[in-house]
Amino acid sequence: MKVKHLIAVLGMTLPLSSWALNLNTGDKVPMVSVVSHGEAMVKNDDITYHEWDSASMVGKTRVIQAIAGRSAAKALNKPMIDAIVLADFPQDKYQTTTIVNQDDAIWGTSSFVKSSAEDSKIEFPHSSIVLDENGAVAKAWDLESKTSLIAVQDKNGNILWAKEGELTTEEIQQVITLVKENL
Repeated sequence: MKVKHLIAVLGMTLPLSSWALNLNTGDKVPMVSVVSHGEAMVKNDDITYHEWDSASMVGKTRVIQAIAGRSAAKALNKPMIDAIVLADFPQDKYQTTTIVNQDDAIWGTSSFVKSSAEDSKIEFPHSSIVLDENGAVAKAWDLESKTSLIAVQDKNGNILWAKEGELTTEEIQQVITLVKENL
């Protein structure tokens, strides 16, 4: 079978999301560092930024949300974040990591994206909030622009589930169940 035909056959049998992103069930996320800006930290009511890398996500079960720096992308999976808040997972075993791609913001809104990320860190101090000024994560993970990724990762760093775009009610429940099973 020629490569073109094989790709066409595979394209019809695999879900679209498996082509769209570089996160496969059972794998670890591709290694990436965010140097500019990085992870937001609250210290004495001030926000500071520190270099962040994907290896730092090992040790706790987590939901990873990688979003474009756009309000529409943030709103896309707000029901998922609301469900996480309601689930009230134990902080010693669970953490949400939100990576905001500031490079995928509407022109002229970068300062608003940064301010929104900082507000989120203050509202959810236990969450890891990463502001990615240059889109390093989106490039390394081959993420689509203008949207949102939700992934579940176990404490060993293995991807259990991932999807780009809006989650259905059933998928939100699946994510919550996966997290509970892996605490």
